[in-house]
Amino acid sequence: QVQLVQSGGGSVQAGGSLRLSCAVFGYTSMNTCMGWFRQAPGKEREGVASIDSDGSATYADSVKGRFTISKDDAKNTLYLQMNSLKPEDTAMYYCAARFARTCPGLVVTGLWNYWGQGTQVTVSS
Repeated sequence: QVQLVQSGGGSVQAGGSLRLSCAVFGYTSMNTCMGWFRQAPGKEREGVASIDSDGSATYADSVKGRFTISKDDAKNTLYLQMNSLKPEDTAMYYCAARFARTCPGLVVTGLWNYWGQGTQVTVSS
C-alpha cells in the first residue's frame, strides 16, 4: 500500500521560511513524478512545484525564486523549501506522486495517483 506522509508546515511571519517534507512508503520507482499543490479556503487547488524523475523542476510563477522543490531518492522523500513567505502563501499544502515516465507538471489531474494528507501553512503579515 502506497502512502505519502507529510510533515513540516506551521505558522510563520511574512518573510520567514518553512520546509515541507513528504515521505513515500510502499513503493519505489525510477520513473516518479512528484509535486506540491496548495489549496486556500474558497479557492481551487493549484500546482506549486513539480519535479520529474530526471530532476527537472517546474514552478508556479507566484513562487519562482522563493520556493525550491527537491527530492532525496535514498530516503524516498520529497521536500519543499519555502523562503520569503507571503500571506498569500497561506494554504493547505499537499504532495502528490505519479509512478510513470510522463509527468503532469503543475496540473491538478487524476493522473496524480497518490496524495499526502495535507499540512497547513499560515503566513501572517
